[in-house]
Amino acid sequence: MSIGFDNSILEKFFLEVSKQKLLVPLWPTEDSISYYDQTLLPFELKQCIAYSPNDLTNAIRSMQIRGSGAIGCAGAFGAALAVFSAPHDPQQWLKLTESLRTARPTAVILEKAVDEVLTEARKHPEDSIKIASNVAVAFFLRQLEMERTIGEYGQKLIPDGSTILTHCNSGALAGAGYGGRALSVIRAAMEAGKKIQVIAQETRPYLQGARITAWELDQLHIPVKLASDGMSAALMQKNLVNVCIVGSDRIAANGDLINKVGSCLIALAAREYGVPFYSVTTFYNVDLLCPDGMSVPIEMRSGKELLSINGHLITLPTFEGIYPSFDITHASLISGIITEKGVLFPPYHSKLVNLVKGKVLCSINIQNDCNY
Repeated sequence: MSIGFDNSILEKFFLEVSKQKLLVPLWPTEDSISYYDQTLLPFELKQCIAYSPNDLTNAIRSMQIRGSGAIGCAGAFGAALAVFSAPHDPQQWLKLTESLRTARPTAVILEKAVDEVLTEARKHPEDSIKIASNVAVAFFLRQLEMERTIGEYGQKLIPDGSTILTHCNSGALAGAGYGGRALSVIRAAMEAGKKIQVIAQETRPYLQGARITAWELDQLHIPVKLASDGMSAALMQKNLVNVCIVGSDRIAANGDLINKVGSCLIALAAREYGVPFYSVTTFYNVDLLCPDGMSVPIEMRSGKELLSINGHLITLPTFEGIYPSFDITHASLISGIITEKGVLFPPYHSKLVNLVKGKVLCSINIQNDCNY
């Protein structure tokens, strides 16, 4: 019995991902997972290798792998590595993936991905390695297909000639390779022939917008300008923004959005100045067990991360920082939620329930209505 991903599964994976034009954030090899260190972009494209679930845990915690889609794929691949290590010991799988499940507590997709792989492997103990391999690869390819579908639905909301404001990086390297969440919509709009441009907020303290979003958009030949995190209101005051699009780390049952800190400020400014604000998600990011955003655990990262950029201090090292890495945007501030089943408009609860249950939802008509 082969201990790892067999050649037929790897061939299927690379055949599918070759259809997209940007780099994938991580990929399986025979007995490990390779990934790009996102903290070094755009100046260095460094390939790293994870041999265990714990290696992937460390990569997520250190922000080498980031973005809800990519984190979910890392969870699925990490669960497969756990099965490879102990093919006939489901209890050991749980131990090996314990830290991986909580590597980013706000990203609900991570735990769901781990459970999806382990649950299916447990059903077939005599063939656990093959099952885990198939399910992990299927999870990744499903994310990739969702990104394309999300883009098709979302681009219909983007008028030709729009300037789109986005925040953090919710692109190909934060997803499965097409465009992640938010950048799938932007990429699809460009591929539909629309003339668009993007303003990317730089996103402190890891500068994902400046380092990764701008780089990805440049690869796609989409015009992009950088703005600091505090400029969204000023830009809207000057009528320089037509649409705001952000990703999602979690969506509560009532439609509240939990996303990279700073998202709520954009939504508040958008409401004040009459600019549509959309979030992009998949059913994996919807948490029906959390009735609203206030019931979602918000990851508090070390305040020391604010004191330096790329290892260079920007203030005195004796100062203290405070860093809630996500914030909550109330559902009332969200113009619509773009999903792989269509665009949801408020009220959200019943539509999110249907999304999670896999029911066909809606597409967009001229009136931006959903018909069930």
